[in-house]
Amino acid sequence: ENIYPKEIENILHQHPAVLEAGGIGIPDEVYGEAVKAFVVLKKGGTVSCEELMNFCKDNMPTYKRPKVIQLMNDLPKSAVGKILRRELRNIG
Repeated sequence: ENIYPKEIENILHQHPAVLEAGGIGIPDEVYGEAVKAFVVLKKGGTVSCEELMNFCKDNMPTYKRPKVIQLMNDLPKSAVGKILRRELRNIG
């Protein structure tokens, strides 16, 4: 089943410590492709990747959960504020 990054991002945004999130597809042996999420925390926000994974476990089906979550200071964006997923893939 298709997984759209926006779905994952919207759920991660619901966490009180998350300012923004971006997602990309990464190779996965079981599903063919899995999600890697990049997360920027709100100023003063503290949460571990493990806590975010547990939040995802509680709020989304198994096949949609990110395989990896990476915390970032900011996300690469275009001049109009759109997340540049190609650059996230380069960070990988």
